[in-house]
Amino acid sequence: MVDARAVVKELQEMREEGHLSDALLRYAVKLIHRDDERFDWVGVYLLDDEGEELWLHNYVGAPTDHARIPVGRGVCGTAVAHGANQNVPDVSEFEGYLPCNSGVRSELVVLIRADSRIYGQFDIDSHRPAAFGDKDEVALQMIADKLAEQIARERR
Repeated sequence: MVDARAVVKELQEMREEGHLSDALLRYAVKLIHRDDERFDWVGVYLLDDEGEELWLHNYVGAPTDHARIPVGRGVCGTAVAHGANQNVPDVSEFEGYLPCNSGVRSELVVLIRADSRIYGQFDIDSHRPAAFGDKDEVALQMIADKLAEQIARERR
């Protein structure tokens, strides 16, 4: 499991050194992927200024054809449309699922947001069914919240 407190601490240290959100997002993706063998693909999508489309910022894992995802489509777009994280234990049962690769069995999407403003999301795929639990979501939300602080600060 990802040590969220350690990741948040490292991200805060990077902020204090003057790193911007781009570097923090890339570093967070690498740490999250490295720290949990269940996480076969870890990426960050950022929401465009119009709030209509998610753009792939960076990822670790197999290549994906989904560099842009309209809000409301797939697990990622559904998370933004509903303003809620999505934990899908079996992607084959998710209506409108956008397959990234044939090995994916479960997916977790955690929003990066400050108050009601959504900036983006973590998207995590696993080749294991029902790979993600409540503790995973809580840990990733801690990291997402730290990143949202920096993004909000830069966009003021």
